[in-house]
Amino acid sequence: MNGLTMAAQLILGLSILVTLHELGHYLAARAFGIRVEKFYLFFDAWGFKFFSFRKGETEYGVGWLPLGGYVKISGMIDESLDKDQLATPPQPHEFRSKPAWQRLIVMIAGVAMNVLLGIAIFSFNLINYKKEYLPNNEVKGIYSYSLGHELGLENGDKVVAINGKPFERFEDLLSSRIMFGAVLTVERKGQTIEVVVPDNFYKRFSGQNLNNFIGIGELSYYVKSVSTGEPAAKAGVKPGDTLISINQNPITEFEDIRNSISENKGKSILLTVKRETGIVNLEIPVSEKGTIGIAYSAAMQHDPGIQMKKYSFKTAVKFGTSDAFESLVSNAKGLRKIFTGEEKATESIQGPIGIATIYGATWDWPKFWAITGLLSMVLAFMNMLPIPALDGGHVIFLLVESVTRKKFSDKFMERSQIVGMVILLALMVFAVGNDIWKHILN
Repeated sequence: MNGLTMAAQLILGLSILVTLHELGHYLAARAFGIRVEKFYLFFDAWGFKFFSFRKGETEYGVGWLPLGGYVKISGMIDESLDKDQLATPPQPHEFRSKPAWQRLIVMIAGVAMNVLLGIAIFSFNLINYKKEYLPNNEVKGIYSYSLGHELGLENGDKVVAINGKPFERFEDLLSSRIMFGAVLTVERKGQTIEVVVPDNFYKRFSGQNLNNFIGIGELSYYVKSVSTGEPAAKAGVKPGDTLISINQNPITEFEDIRNSISENKGKSILLTVKRETGIVNLEIPVSEKGTIGIAYSAAMQHDPGIQMKKYSFKTAVKFGTSDAFESLVSNAKGLRKIFTGEEKATESIQGPIGIATIYGATWDWPKFWAITGLLSMVLAFMNMLPIPALDGGHVIFLLVESVTRKKFSDKFMERSQIVGMVILLALMVFAVGNDIWKHILN
């Protein structure tokens, strides 16, 4: 059942993204009087499809292969590699008969639609689900936790700018614009200093709680769940207990819990917790693996005087646009790190299985829209890569044509399309194979 839920979310998300992307191409083509022969969600490879119908000059349908979709634009060399249409002289309704600037608009319209969709989803999530944000000017000073201390941040610091620009939302300090490297302007005891965040800082968050960086209040650590039959359950630990100390050593950082338990493998620890009835001391034997059978997390105790601010339609669009483009920039940075060898492709690239796993086994609408919005920006970015068969490849050819005033031959475009399709097929095989391999290892 979990697999079906993940698959359903993936298919719905892809259906929205692909349909809107192809709709962009379709609307732009029709605006310039270009005939669109087919509009398909997913591919009808080898002629197989779930259903189709014809309206006017266009056949609409749903194919069986969920690897994208396409619009077949008359007179354009595309995935279909239809050579027959090129055997006759260009017709007024064909793509190839239109001026370069019109063809360029048709090609970038799909990407533009995905960018607009991404902005719309990010904005919708802010105003409909998050509803409010913390203005940075409400924060008198930060609490710096373990990762913040590593950077040189201190309790009471006031962060006033990111890369030299003032920012309005405190949560921007916990976004990818910081994780991939930034310069923070900090006010500390009447002085202004700069704290440099390295561009590999994002690696420090692997498997860690984001609250281990900075916050606006003191952190407390609590028990999320207790495994039945394990030492903690037998000793009387309960979900919701606040973790105070281990062996009378106060818990001040996330790592304190794991380290203190792990250091006492095969021994017993004195765990002090706080619950509604008061402070409780529990003696718990630690397994040889260094576990006691609890899952724990962090919660931040906010200053009650801090005032949150509601998102209006205007601010939701403003910040939604900013967040959407930040995700675009982060993808570009991530791809650069793969090409420069800083990151392994096997660890960074996700195929359909990996994406379905990200959606999760439960249907959570805020999470669904957040991931779909992110994927919309990823799709826009990937489609603008200068690979033949992608929109970006066509754009490069059209820009060269606009500068040189010479069109590429049909034979060249056909061969370029084949090369591009081979590259894309290889990437897809790699992504799916990588997903399967990681699934086997896990």
